[in-house]
Formats: sequence, structure tokens, C-alpha cells
Amino acid sequence: METAAPSALATDSPWRLCVAPMMDWTDRHCRAFHRVLAPHARLYTEMVHAQALLHGDTARLLAHDASEHPLALQLGGSEPHELAAAAAIGAAAGCDEINLNVGCPSDRVQAGRFGACLMREPALVADCVRAMRDAVTLPVTVKCRIGVDEQDAYADLQRFATTLMDAGIDTLIVHARKAWLSGLSPKENRELPPLDHARVHRLKRELPQLTVVINGGIVSTAAAREHLALVDGVMLGRVAYHEPWVLAQTDAALWHATPATRADALRALRPYVETELARGTALRHMARHWLGLYQGLPGARSFRRLLGEQGRTAGADWGLVERALAAVETAPAVAA
Repeated sequence: METAAPSALATDSPWRLCVAPMMDWTDRHCRAFHRVLAPHARLYTEMVHAQALLHGDTARLLAHDASEHPLALQLGGSEPHELAAAAAIGAAAGCDEINLNVGCPSDRVQAGRFGACLMREPALVADCVRAMRDAVTLPVTVKCRIGVDEQDAYADLQRFATTLMDAGIDTLIVHARKAWLSGLSPKENRELPPLDHARVHRLKRELPQLTVVINGGIVSTAAAREHLALVDGVMLGRVAYHEPWVLAQTDAALWHATPATRADALRALRPYVETELARGTALRHMARHWLGLYQGLPGARSFRRLLGEQGRTAGADWGLVERALAAVETAPAVAA
């Protein structure tokens, strides 16, 4: 990775450490868990289509715990007036940022003319941004790819960014892979197109007034530190979910703190869990997000099995969590 002097904003940017919005993963229970692991990180909701907020169960879609802040609402859509109305709903619900998805490549999203296909229409994205900025006083940000299909030159990304800056955007989150809009599944689009972190670094270097957050393939605290010498923020995705202790370690390292133990971090979630259980939330809906906490350590398999299997039973409560923790704490150490 190229080296440079630390970004002027890297030490105090609100976007210094973020957890990516991930469909079916970063629901409110996941975010509550991530918050106890990473007190400083900026959390993002799953993508919510603007029409769902306008016509669906708004209270359910925007439900969140007070501990989650700072919390960004990620919206999908391409109709400026709908996005503006949805942004206003999100602001009224207490969200701290409105983020527009211009990165999802799924067929369903393309059919609705939103997500990554919008990178081909920067003027329309700019119109959406202006409408949302007129509707709310919160930061309005965009999450995009470095390109789509044949639109694969740095000049295309820079043109997209400057068009949004003219519309008032001052923070851009860039997934450092292009997206193929046909021929690859969403999963393949997260893995097969090669990462090009250098293109995102160049964007920051050539547009220093733009706050640039890099996403994609950042799987360690060391990597996060290296990127923060070149951009304003890092966004962790799948590693924060599958190996959540990396998130805790990164948060602690960037803010010069000592992370709690894994067990202490999970036990800090107990008041939230017991409140949710009292409301009728099944333990399995929360516990599914914790299964990677002990990834790679002795006892991890027993921890996952207890929470994953017995967590599905009716009446599963905090006592099961303690049994799962005990299985790790009593696991024999692996010989060196």
C-alpha cells in the first residue's frame, strides 16, 4: 500500500470507523451488539427502500435502541421526492445521517432503478441528493462502487464524485470494487471483481475537500490503520459480522483504549437482551449475530452450537448465554 501523511480529518472524522449496511445482517439486534464492541463506530441500518418507509411499517423499519447512535439510515430509491420524504421520516425517527445506496448490484435492485446502476446516472443521483438535503438538516451521504460494467476508468469515478459535490455532498463512502450488473450474483460482486484501493486513495488525494470513506476487503486493524493514512474513514463489512472481535480491536486501537474481554463485551449486552426477551423477542433473533465472537478460539464450536441450536428453543433466556460462555471458558487450550 502506498504511504502518505495522515489525512487531516482521519483523527476526528465522524466516519473514522464505520460498519457497513448489510442486508439481513445489520438489523437492530446486530447493531446493539456491534455498539458494545465498538463504542465509537458509526453504525448503518440495512438498506430500506424509500417506498417502504412511505407506505410500510415505519415504526418496525426504523426501530432502534438509543445505544446505537450515531446511526445512519441507508435508503434505496431513485425518485427525488420519495427519497426526500423518506429522509424526513428517518430524521424524525432520530437517525443521525441519511445515506443513499448507489452500490447494490442485485437484479431486484436494478429492476427498481436504484443501487449500483445509478452510477450511470450521476445527474439523477445529484437530484436525489439535493432533494434529501432540502428535506433534512442531517448529513446526507452516498455509498457507491468505483465503477460499473464498462464504466471502469478513474475519470468516471471522479466525475461521479464531483457531480455529487456540486449537489452538496461532502462525504462519499466508496466500495473499492466495480460492480458487474449482469452475470454475477450479489455475493460474487462482493468477491470476484478485484479490489482497487489505490483508486479510492487517489480520489481523496485529488479531491481533498471531500470526506472519503473506504470499504471493501479491510479485514484487520493493521489494514484499517494503513488506509487511515490516506483517507478519512474505513468501513468494515463482512469481517465485522463474521469475526466481530476485529471490530472491537479496531475501535480500541483507533481510540487508544483497551478492549474488554469477549465475555465482558457480551455480558454488557445483557440488559438489552433481557429487555427484548421481556418484550417477546426470541433469543435466536439476537444470538444469531454473536456466533462469530470466538472465531478461531478453543470452545468456539461449542459456543456456536449452544446458541445456534438451543437458542431456537422456546423459552431460551440469558441462562443459555451463560452456558455458552462457560463452554468457552472451560475449553482446553490448544497445544502450541
